[in-house]
Amino acid sequence: MQPFILKEIISVTMILFAIIDILGAIPVIIEMRQRAGHIQSEKASIAVLVLMVGFLFAGKGLLDIIGLDVSSFAIAGSLVIFIIAMEMILGVRFFKEEITPQTISIVPLAFPLIAGAGTMTTLLSLKTQYQTQNIVVGIVLNTLFVYLVLKNVKWLEKLLGQTGLSILRKAFGIILLAIAIKLFRSNTHL
Repeated sequence: MQPFILKEIISVTMILFAIIDILGAIPVIIEMRQRAGHIQSEKASIAVLVLMVGFLFAGKGLLDIIGLDVSSFAIAGSLVIFIIAMEMILGVRFFKEEITPQTISIVPLAFPLIAGAGTMTTLLSLKTQYQTQNIVVGIVLNTLFVYLVLKNVKWLEKLLGQTGLSILRKAFGIILLAIAIKLFRSNTHL
């Protein structure tokens, strides 16, 4: 096994940080916390870590086994993100079931919002360019940052205030909608 390479670790960490975009997701996370009452930061972070590391090692094979290609996986994720964005922009709820911290911490927070189709597809790409141990370190570093953001979401909510949250919710709803459409378009072969 080759030693860890700092340059690769930094590159992978920055690429994943940009794709995960946990800072951009803060308004969505706050919205989810308001609906559920509480987000289980530890549970969500562990789910993110397990999903990303698991997909790094078994993603392509798993998709092949169940007969899915990466594009279909990405389109499914884009549809979930699209619905979340529409809820934020329009202020309506499409899903009427009871949302609890146990369920919201995994779906849709850990997947597909944080460790979504874009992240998973990126991991498959990174695997062709970087050593696996350096990718794992990058995943762990990003997961730690995700945990810090999730753990401090109440403080961020107080900092932004109700008006700031409302503005951010609409603005990031539109950004999230654009991301969903881009993800959908780049994975459809029409």
